[in-house]
Amino acid sequence: MIPGKRVAEGAPTRGLLDTSVLVELGQGIDDPAALLPERTDISAIALAELSAGPLLTDDPDERGRRLQLLQRVQATFDPLPFDDRCAAAYARVVATTRESGRSHRSRVADLLIAATALAHQLPLYTRNPDDVAHLAGTLDVVAV
Repeated sequence: MIPGKRVAEGAPTRGLLDTSVLVELGQGIDDPAALLPERTDISAIALAELSAGPLLTDDPDERGRRLQLLQRVQATFDPLPFDDRCAAAYARVVATTRESGRSHRSRVADLLIAATALAHQLPLYTRNPDDVAHLAGTLDVVAV
């Protein structure tokens, strides 16, 4: 999915990709690829979001694009499961979110993905850093 990718100087060698990064890479946007670590992982939650994508549009062309992206991601990645370590990390992420004055209910998938990154001690690569900026002291967030 990221052929010929260059690793950014000083970047971690491994990181978890948020759904937003997968979507942009799937659209052929090259900018984020240069900023990604050598080894990239995804969470089962991101795969769930992508799996729902084709069902959430009435446009047949868009449905086809989303299905194509889902198939590429499925062929490329073995997603990290949401397990008991992730569940414990989710509690911490929700508490931090609440303490920051933000609603933990409005961005559940984002917080579940962040919890997966935290549980696996991976930086989270996202195109939407504002969605998880309040977790910066808890989790390494990398804007791409």
